[in-house]
Amino acid sequence: MDKWTELRTAYHVAKLGTVSAAAETLGLHRATVNRHIDVLEADIGGKIFIRHARGYTLTEIGHDVLRVAQKAEELIEDLAGRVQGGKTQIEGEIKLTILAPFARLLMGAIAEFRSENPQCRVDIDVGEDLARLEYGEAHIALRAGRKPEHPDYVVSKFGNVGFNIYAHNRYIARHGMPADPGDMAGHRFVLPMAPESRSPFASWIKENVKPDMIALSCRDLWAMEEAVFAGIGIGFVGDQLARGRGDLHAVLPPNGDWAVPGWIVTHVDLHRTEKVQAMLKYIKSNSPPELMV
Repeated sequence: MDKWTELRTAYHVAKLGTVSAAAETLGLHRATVNRHIDVLEADIGGKIFIRHARGYTLTEIGHDVLRVAQKAEELIEDLAGRVQGGKTQIEGEIKLTILAPFARLLMGAIAEFRSENPQCRVDIDVGEDLARLEYGEAHIALRAGRKPEHPDYVVSKFGNVGFNIYAHNRYIARHGMPADPGDMAGHRFVLPMAPESRSPFASWIKENVKPDMIALSCRDLWAMEEAVFAGIGIGFVGDQLARGRGDLHAVLPPNGDWAVPGWIVTHVDLHRTEKVQAMLKYIKSNSPPELMV
């Protein structure tokens, strides 16, 4: 197959969603874009797109084409940057997918990266699912828990994210602090929904918190933190965040079982690209000392 031009065109249609947007970005006529797609589909022997009134949607084959095209474009752009030699700034975009507790730990790294590379936009997706790096859904993923074992992923340790249950000054003023780990009766809690999930403190919740002790439950970590800050109840907060505030107080002694290992994950095909290596350097250099392993 010798259809790199057509592949690049299809990639931009998939990325931007319409032929018009792709034509404008590539400096081509709409008819040329349509012809490139027709040629590529004929060469592959299957449909890449489902055409509808609002634009173009990828077929299953199209997703595979997009994955190949995106990697090719990333690698070509990286090669061009290296060949230029004198080029000192990275351009385009770099995509990160992270868990909420990592957000505050990364902002210093992102600020330094942007200072050195103001032409490169940083896109962050916060969620619990590990992005499919092989499909270009992210350049770098930060995940916690079990080490990802995909054969095409490059995985390195980021550090441990510790948690405890904390009470805000507002809560303490109204309800006081538990006298000891067994003194939870009469207190109210802010907890994640579905405590039987993957959280390391799920068993503690099950053993110590009755349903009528829950003041608020939520799926979103940031919303839970805001509820703790408002004094609605005692709740789980990352130790790193709590140490940066003067109004939160740990309810229990430190618990190593609640320290979740963090992982930096990249795809082997893009791991050595200049863009990914630059961001990795800042992420690792900005990791707080207490998180380093």
